[in-house]
Amino acid sequence: MRALLHFLEHLLKEYGYGIVGVVVMLESMGLPLPAESLIIGAALYAATTHHLEIRWVVVAAVTGAIMGDNFGYLIGRSIGFRLLQKHGGKVGLTHERLLLGRYLFKRHGGTVVFVGRFVAILRVFVALLAGANHMPWKSFLWHNALGGVVWAGGYAVATYFLGKEIFSLSGPLAIGIGSLVVIFLGVCLYFLKKNEKRLTDEAMKEAKSEEHSGKNKA
Repeated sequence: MRALLHFLEHLLKEYGYGIVGVVVMLESMGLPLPAESLIIGAALYAATTHHLEIRWVVVAAVTGAIMGDNFGYLIGRSIGFRLLQKHGGKVGLTHERLLLGRYLFKRHGGTVVFVGRFVAILRVFVALLAGANHMPWKSFLWHNALGGVVWAGGYAVATYFLGKEIFSLSGPLAIGIGSLVVIFLGVCLYFLKKNEKRLTDEAMKEAKSEEHSGKNKA
């Protein structure tokens, strides 16, 4: 864990805002990178060292998120759904994920683009799936920009101010508050993951049911 923190500090010292923007952009294009962890790490680094300014961390993260999703959308649009079905497994887009993505875009459209920012699996593939499913670009652009601002900006700013408050304290009080925050975040993460799996399973059942019905009609 300590080695990971040192590596993160080294990246932020050497490459600053650029590494935040690039990693967030590449994850949004479909590469499985730890963009969320990097945003949180950069915000904490800004809060505790002042070597980075939080406003520019937010700008880098939001810009990377919006640009990456638009590139991912164009890639998905140009490749198409059939080629994703054929080659998507090489980058983690399994048949089940493609099926789930088509079902979700058919039912919920822009909401998936926005909410997908906060769900690890969807965040990586949502832009590719939006393009492959021919979601209207204007609708995608609006929901993508809104999601990018709320996700990247919200995480960075909340982490920054929380980090400043905790590190401004000292002694047992700081340790106690820090422990409570970690426990609270752990409970929230467990709740989200548990419900994410349940909702994903329910959606997959409906998606497979629709696919089966379509084959029978054909």
